[in-house]
Amino acid sequence: MMPRAGEVVSLTQAASVQFAAPVLFRVIRVHDRPTYEGWVWLDGYELDGAGAAVQRRSVFVQLSGLRPRGGAKPVAPSRTPV
Repeated sequence: MMPRAGEVVSLTQAASVQFAAPVLFRVIRVHDRPTYEGWVWLDGYELDGAGAAVQRRSVFVQLSGLRPRGGAKPVAPSRTPV
């Protein structure tokens, strides 16, 4: 599962230990630079409770720890028809 530009995800400690408190994050770019298996660099904006961008950030996170806005389930992987 790879997030796409424009998606809003919740970053928690499941994504990286740096997120002791959950952070809403709007993805603007997924870097394609090589990194550890299952990890990715994202550029985006930290959002406030109203959904307004408050700070631009680059974060290094585990893909399996990304949660859709609301945070209940992991972001669903994209499916391609076979």
